[in-house]
Amino acid sequence: MGKYYDGTKLLSLMDMNGKKPEIYICTTNRSAGKTTYFNRLVVRRFLKGQGKFCLVYRYSYELDDVAGKFFKDIQNLFFPEYSMRAEKRSRGVYQELFLVRNDIEDDKGVSCGYAISLNSADMIKKLSHFFSDVTIMLMDEFQSETNNYCPNEITKYKSIHNSIARGEGEQSRYVPIIMLSNPVTLLNPYYVAWGISGRLQDNTKFLRGDGWVLEQGFVESASEALKSSAFNRAFIDDTYLQYASEGVYLNDNKAFVEKPEGIGKYVATLRFRGKDYGLRLYNEMGIVYCDDHPDQTYPEKYAITTSDFRVNYVMLNTNAMFFQTLRYYFNHGCFRFKGLQEKEAIITALGYRE
Repeated sequence: MGKYYDGTKLLSLMDMNGKKPEIYICTTNRSAGKTTYFNRLVVRRFLKGQGKFCLVYRYSYELDDVAGKFFKDIQNLFFPEYSMRAEKRSRGVYQELFLVRNDIEDDKGVSCGYAISLNSADMIKKLSHFFSDVTIMLMDEFQSETNNYCPNEITKYKSIHNSIARGEGEQSRYVPIIMLSNPVTLLNPYYVAWGISGRLQDNTKFLRGDGWVLEQGFVESASEALKSSAFNRAFIDDTYLQYASEGVYLNDNKAFVEKPEGIGKYVATLRFRGKDYGLRLYNEMGIVYCDDHPDQTYPEKYAITTSDFRVNYVMLNTNAMFFQTLRYYFNHGCFRFKGLQEKEAIITALGYRE
């Protein structure tokens, strides 16, 4: 990858079935240029007559000053002859964006797109006819650094896209959505919903699924620039700097497939896809180990999904304290696994989902 991110390869990919995907996912280290690339892309598409764009945020308060947040950087770099302004619509449920020519006095601009929030999904559904001219969607920072997701976020995400994709005489139009983020956690609700969490490896560059494609990029010049910053050098051993500059998952570190030394204390049995797994705590090392040798006599038995529920098992997420403890261990790189099946079971169990 060059000095700045280029999304040409990602946008050219077909999904795992050889079909054109509707979801394009891009994660890179910070300051790599992915946001700039795709912000410029949607504006250029509009200027070429290829339709309006829709910016997707998580909460309605994020729509404040949306024109400046979205357009300021790319204006200076690529569109100095234009400005952008926004007008609130439907009492602030969404905002309409206008591209303004700077060389025309008192130009009110031409409508080029919209900004909406996931948390307003119900209202957007009622207003869906206003968005029939949208041909592409863009959501930046789909992974939250603080795990501050909307309640039922994936349901709202699907509702938002379905609302936008109506119209133009079609029950469902092709409206691609570009998803951008820094790598935060494999447990984020989107990776869990798309089945990415258990498939993504450190050396993965491109990954294909049913209806989606993913790029995991790294821009060396952006990494070096962050590391050389006098401010960041003060925190050179900090996890956040690793995440920002190197692209490692902020909340995951390394989740190893290896067996700890010594004897662990058995703490629970987990059932996933009809198979039982054992959890053992190695106190001195601060490690939790998952293998396929459960102690069937141990009373603490948890089902990961509703289809795994059996007599004498309880749903894992109903035991909030134990569930949060396991997630804490995972987020601090303190899980070890016998193999990839065990790793997938834990990632599924602890993923942020509805």
